[in-house]
Amino acid sequence: MITEINSTDVSENFRRLVIIGRLDIAGNDAIALKFAAFAVSNGKRVLVDLTAVSFLASIGIRSIVTNAKALQARGGKMVLFVGDNMAVANTLKTTGIDSLIPMFAEEADATSAAIA
Repeated sequence: MITEINSTDVSENFRRLVIIGRLDIAGNDAIALKFAAFAVSNGKRVLVDLTAVSFLASIGIRSIVTNAKALQARGGKMVLFVGDNMAVANTLKTTGIDSLIPMFAEEADATSAAIA
C-alpha cells in the first residue's frame, strides 16, 4: 500500500490533513515533503486525521512532532484525530506524544480544540 496525504482547507485558518497508509520509513518518505508543506503555514490550525494509518513507526512519530513544532513556531496549532484507531492511539500514548500534541478520539472534539 502506498502512503498518501490529502489536504483540505476547511476555512482560511483551518486545514484538515488525512494520512492514509503506513507511517514507516517508506511511507514517511512518500509524504514527508507534502506533510511539511501542508502543515507548516503561518497561523494555521491543523487537524491531522490518523484514522486510516495502519502502522505508526518512530520515524512517523518524529515527522508528526517535527511538523507540529514548526507549525507552533509560526503561530499555528496541530491536533491529532485518531478515532477508533487503537493501534495508533496506543503508540502515541505509550511514547507520550499525546502530552505534546492534543489527541482526540472524536472528530468534533479535535476540530473544537484546533480552532480554539
